[in-house]
Amino acid sequence: MSTKKDDRRKVRLRVLRQDAPDKPSSRRFEEVEVDLHPSMTVHDCLEAVRRRPVNVKGAAIAPIAWEASCLEETCGACTMMIQGRPRQACATLVSEVSPKGQPIVLEPLGKFPVERDLIVDRAKMFDALTRVRAWVKLDGSASPAPAEGQGAQQGRYELSSCIACGACLEACPEVHDGSAFVGAAALNEVRALNLHPVGRLDRGERLEAIMGDGGVADCGKAQNCVEVCPKAIPLVDSIGELSRETTWRWLFGWRR
Repeated sequence: MSTKKDDRRKVRLRVLRQDAPDKPSSRRFEEVEVDLHPSMTVHDCLEAVRRRPVNVKGAAIAPIAWEASCLEETCGACTMMIQGRPRQACATLVSEVSPKGQPIVLEPLGKFPVERDLIVDRAKMFDALTRVRAWVKLDGSASPAPAEGQGAQQGRYELSSCIACGACLEACPEVHDGSAFVGAAALNEVRALNLHPVGRLDRGERLEAIMGDGGVADCGKAQNCVEVCPKAIPLVDSIGELSRETTWRWLFGWRR
């Protein structure tokens, strides 16, 4: 029988865990190790732990809870803090965040309530969409939308690729418990809908909705949102454009 030492490389995860929403006192880091394979993602690591839930000491642990769905950076469900930065576990390569074999630290997004382990409640993102009136009225009374050129469609497509992952809110210094700021994702949606042939019919209502507390004026222009957006949406451009439009409406809206 061969006595050759097993030299398979391993990757260590250091996971911040919490047992339930009402148990913040249960927060603790737990370390696990899995075999490293080529092109392995953080999601793959968590799947390996799910199949064999033991810590680095070999003791059985409760399986780590996290969300995943599309596995192709489209749904945003697996967004978490990876090495201190909001990323999608399904698209983050181990080789990218642990090039020298250092432990990978996984934490839940900090700007959202924790449900369990790496799962958070993103309800505030959808509440923000309600606040800014991010919908198109279809009651049958609107005129047919005029034809659009390919350039206009491409511009709106770029804005519509948001996956509601929450990374932009996580990175934004203006989003915190003492702030009402709706965040870049909701403001970008306002711009996208205001450019829509039917959506622009309610452009004024949306601009009014973001002119108050928590609206576009609360953006601190840190531009962190652009740095972490997985879809490279021009969020700063959207916020800048809305700032100009709301200023114009504040100054000259009475003319309308």
